[in-house]
Amino acid sequence: MGSETETITFEGIPFLAEITAGGKPLSLLANGITDIEIHFLQIKYNAIGVYLHTTDTTLLGHLGAWKGKTAEELLADAAFWSALVSSPVEKLLRVVVIKEIKGSQYGVQLESSVRDRLAAADLYEDEEEEALEKVAEFFQSKYLKPGSVITFHFPATPGPAEITFATEGKGDARITVENEHVAGMIQKWYLGGENAVSPTTVRSLADRFAALLAVAA
Repeated sequence: MGSETETITFEGIPFLAEITAGGKPLSLLANGITDIEIHFLQIKYNAIGVYLHTTDTTLLGHLGAWKGKTAEELLADAAFWSALVSSPVEKLLRVVVIKEIKGSQYGVQLESSVRDRLAAADLYEDEEEEALEKVAEFFQSKYLKPGSVITFHFPATPGPAEITFATEGKGDARITVENEHVAGMIQKWYLGGENAVSPTTVRSLADRFAALLAVAA
């Protein structure tokens, strides 16, 4: 799932500037990290790359209402982030492990955060519970050592999402998230503005979209 293009180094990790997913070229628009601070010491867990299909006017046209807004205004506008998540373009998140953890820890964090978001939106039913449990089980047996890669691929229209896990010395493992509500909330976990899991990622996206929208036709 990639093509030979230039790479951009972030946190010492190379990210392809462009990849191919769903048969379309996706551009690297933003980077960020997930981290935690303990006793004034920053511990970085993952580096994140956000890829979107931007080679036509679909994405910026969908976000046209925010033309001329500053990055600060975009950051604070929940409607902008909802529009980004619902934008009818291919999206891919590449999450590269910096600090090793058990897959079960990552799976529980994802399951808990997405469940809370679904419950708050009154979208958490038996189907969503079952779908989330399958995602948590997928990570249960994995070991996220440094350099391992988790990829989330979201289609242009609401539908099943694909999660891929790759680590050195083993073949890729994949799971399809069939439930649209769960797939959508996983997107919001990473791309949900001020409430997202990685503030640095959404800050990077806000800066990039403020610049892109400023010059959009």
